[in-house]
This record gives sequence, C-alpha cells and structure tokens, in this order.
Amino acid sequence: MDRLLRFFLSQYIRRGAITFTTASGQQFTFGDGSGPPVSARFVTKAAQRRLLLDPELALGEIFMDGLLVMERGTIADLLAIALNQPDMAPRWAKLQWWLRYVLRHAQQFNPRKRSRNNVAHHYDLDARLYSLFLDADKQYSCAYFEGPDATLDDAQLAKKRHLAAKMLIEKGQRVLDIGSGWGGLGLYLAEMTGANVTGVTLSTEQLQVANARAGEKNLKDRAKFLLEDYRDIPGPFHRIVSVGMFEHVGVDHYDTYFKRCAELLTEDGVMVLHSIGRPEGPGITNPWVAKYIFPGGYIPALSEVLPAIERAGLLVSDLEILRLHYAETLKAWRERFMARREEAVRLYDERFARMWEFYLAASEMSFRMQNVMNFQIQLTKCQDVVPFTRDYIGREEERLRAKERAQQPRLQIAGE
Repeated sequence: MDRLLRFFLSQYIRRGAITFTTASGQQFTFGDGSGPPVSARFVTKAAQRRLLLDPELALGEIFMDGLLVMERGTIADLLAIALNQPDMAPRWAKLQWWLRYVLRHAQQFNPRKRSRNNVAHHYDLDARLYSLFLDADKQYSCAYFEGPDATLDDAQLAKKRHLAAKMLIEKGQRVLDIGSGWGGLGLYLAEMTGANVTGVTLSTEQLQVANARAGEKNLKDRAKFLLEDYRDIPGPFHRIVSVGMFEHVGVDHYDTYFKRCAELLTEDGVMVLHSIGRPEGPGITNPWVAKYIFPGGYIPALSEVLPAIERAGLLVSDLEILRLHYAETLKAWRERFMARREEAVRLYDERFARMWEFYLAASEMSFRMQNVMNFQIQLTKCQDVVPFTRDYIGREEERLRAKERAQQPRLQIAGE
C-alpha cells in the first residue's frame, strides 16, 4: 500500500514540497522543493486506500474524520500545493471525472422541492455559525476589493454599491432580488435608492433574519422578503439582481431561469447577474463539495450561460470578470473562522469544524490557484437602456458613496 501511494502521488505532485508519513511510519516527499514545506500524516491504512480510490472525494473526508493530520502547515497550505499542479485532477482519477461529468445532469436536477432541500442543507444552519466569519452585514458572496487595504466590511459594501451602480435604479422602481440571503443587498438598495425591493429566498432562516432587519431599519414599506421560488414570483420589475444564487440553478435549468427573468423584466428594465464562473469550459462539481456543502450546486462556464441568455431574448450590455476578489474574500472568511474555531466546535462538533475549515480553504485555493472567477453580466431587452460608455458606473458609485457618508450617524461623545 505504501509503495502504491508513493508511486501515484509522485505522478501527481510535481510542484511545491509535501512530505507524507504513512500509517506504517514511512515518509515520502513529493514536488520540486519550491515554496514552504508542508507535512501531513495518515492515521490508518484505510485512509490511504480511500485517497487512492477516489482522491477528490476522500481528501476532504479523511481530513474531516481526523485520519489525515497536518504536522507542518495547515490544510490550506496543503491544498494550495495540491490545487497548483499541472493536472487539476490526478491522472488515475480522470476516469472518475468523466463518469461524474456524464452523470452531472442528474446531480443538478433542481425542481422546486429539491431546490428547497438543497438550500436548507447549507443555509439553514445555526445562524451563529455564519456570524463567526462573515462581515457585519452577513454578505455571503464575493466581495469587491477596491484597494489592497480594504477590509472585508469595506469590500462587501463596495460590492453592493458596484451592483447598484450598474442597475441605475430610480426612486420608486420595483426591484427583484433573486436569492436575497439575509437581506443586506435588498435593504441597501431600498435605503440608498428609494426602490421598492422584493427579495426571494428558499431559506427559512435567512427569511426571518431579512424581514427582522427590514423592521429594525424601518424599511418594511420598501423592502419585503418572501419564501418563494423565482419561478413562481409575479412581476413585472424594473430591475432584477441575483447574487450568489445562480450557482444553485443547475445547468439543465438555465433556459428556464433566463426566460423567467425576461418575463419578469420590463421592456426598459436592467438585470445584473453576479455568479461564480469557471474559465475553462463545462465541468463538474467537486464530489466532496456536492456531498457535504452544496448539493445540487454547479459553477457555470460562460459558454454554458451565454447561449441560454440569447435563447431568452435578452441582450448582454456589460460583462465584468472579477479576478481574485473571491480568493481574498475567502481568505478573510477562513482567517476569521479559524480565530473563532472553538466556537464552531461548541455549536456542532470537531468533525463539523474540520469540514468547514476544509471547505473554506479548498474554496480559497480554487479561486487563487485554478483561475475560478466571478462574473457580473448586465442584461437588458433594448440597446439604449444604459449609457454608451462604462464611466457612468464610477459616477453612480461616487453618488452612492456620498449618500452613504451623509446617512452615517454622527458620533457622539459620552454625556452629549
């Protein structure tokens, strides 16, 4: 078993420096010696066998189960090396990849009931878990880092501002937020633009928080959140925005998604879609992620998205690629989570904390090492709805930034 493990890992790990100690005590070092050295130990021979049989699934599982122990560096350091190899998947796992590719349509089949169950699996966890690592507004999607010194809260506010600027929202317009999360974006749009916002989510936990926040901000007359599927919401809307939800639609439902958005959008309307994207064509969802984190989820390639947009009769008026912004977002989340990891253990258990640690680390390194990115697609029905040049985005951001400053409460000295 040790010799077989050594042979296969030597075929895959060609960059970096990783030393593995087997369950029998043998040590093997792989890579070209570049970068900080990382060391890990297998606790059982069964863990080694599982890694050989299905590396994409087993690596996360044996780490979760405490059967792969980091002895130098962290799991994030190990994944940074593993995901920076010439071949994204080990050669002996290519057949499994193709089999999963063939079966991906069944995995991503997301009718209404299954969509709700998939959302509940991830988003209806204890709300205190997300408070461990998200920003104050609970933005659970890629932030927009305007500069190297931006904090996570700064970057998440900039993301909301950037999206609002692209929509050119006028006071009183009806805005639909598909996949509204804990309500942060919808509340921002209602407060900063005077729009009437309807947010739809399939998470009961998020719904309760979003409506409670609307009440706290005295925005219930302009921001309402519903437990509703986007396929069932009545229109029309002047603006539609969707952030971090499209990854849950499923590749076989793209036509349904964009046709429904086209039906909901007014003739002079604007939609902005913000989603994770893959740069190298269609693929599969990592089996560990599909099993433990996002069942039914899939990161789309632009080559899969754009044809569905065309078939729906929508026009792409702007397309922006956000490179490395999610890597920095995930880095901030991972560091925050690790600083409060013991609280996660108390909320759930050690295995759950290991699962979440692996998820955040693997996600960060996928964006950092494998060119995964975010895209923002602006869609219209008519050519002349938005200005000819993109400089309007910067102007609108500055206008919103000034309004944010004006609405900040004045700091008071004690006793005033």
